[in-house]
Amino acid sequence: MDPMNATAATRIAVTGSTGLIGTALVRSLRADGHEVVRLVRRPARAADEVAWDPKRGWVDTKGLVGCTAVVHLAGAGIGDHRWTDAYKRELRESRLLGTSAMAEAVASLDTPPRVFVSGSALGFYGETGARKVDESAPPGDGFLPSLCVEWEEAAAPAREAGIRTVFPRTGLVVARGGGAWGRLFPVFKAGLGGRLGDGGQYWSFIALHDEVAALRHLIDTESLSGPVNLTAPEPVTNKEVTAAMGRVLRRPTLFSVPKPALRIVLGELAEDVLGSQRVVPARLLESGFSFAFPTVDDAIRAALRSR
Repeated sequence: MDPMNATAATRIAVTGSTGLIGTALVRSLRADGHEVVRLVRRPARAADEVAWDPKRGWVDTKGLVGCTAVVHLAGAGIGDHRWTDAYKRELRESRLLGTSAMAEAVASLDTPPRVFVSGSALGFYGETGARKVDESAPPGDGFLPSLCVEWEEAAAPAREAGIRTVFPRTGLVVARGGGAWGRLFPVFKAGLGGRLGDGGQYWSFIALHDEVAALRHLIDTESLSGPVNLTAPEPVTNKEVTAAMGRVLRRPTLFSVPKPALRIVLGELAEDVLGSQRVVPARLLESGFSFAFPTVDDAIRAALRSR
């Protein structure tokens, strides 16, 4: 336990606590002595659980009493399925309804939390090509950017209630236990990894350790509100990711997947895989955050060492 954090232990609520990022965040907070309550979409069965129903817009607000922070990470996975019309509706509703429900719940409390950290994504920026963008950039075009705009707007009740509201726009999280990168590890370990398309598209990544540390930084840093990019300082191309995976895992990277094949297999989701996002964490760095694993090689090695 960190002795500095132990003396300032607080009560923090987390949605999406069983996901890749949520699980790691809860573990980190509890290791430092914080009391964590987890929002669950069923009747609460344990002392650390609070029931909610995002589709109905209902939250058991009694369970949020005394929380100094609420971290909202719940939402259907972007890369879990092909983007059929039905799944795009699920992606949209899971984010908008859940965020609206949590924002209204925290705004209704007699003593609201000091901060509402409401998850977002780098999809906000859309295609950026080789152009570097930071939080000052406008939204891009297409499904993901429009979804991210509405997603952040759904937190308005919390912001209008005077609660400091932060939108962590998260990049590709480098981890073995889930997410898009989690699927890469077994492929590359089998020696079947390779670039996607021509490999020139930029990937804005972040190590899971740094993602959790950055979320905690957002909770603790009173000067931060609005959008904050959670991504490593130097995005790399898919070709560079491929080389780094082969280098760290000591496997050949001879294969490549042509663009037409990706479009057949992934449908509209292929545009997200083939798209280029060169996003930098300007506000995070300006606020004094220090990355433990700033390079892609560092992030891959950290993922291999983690549980």
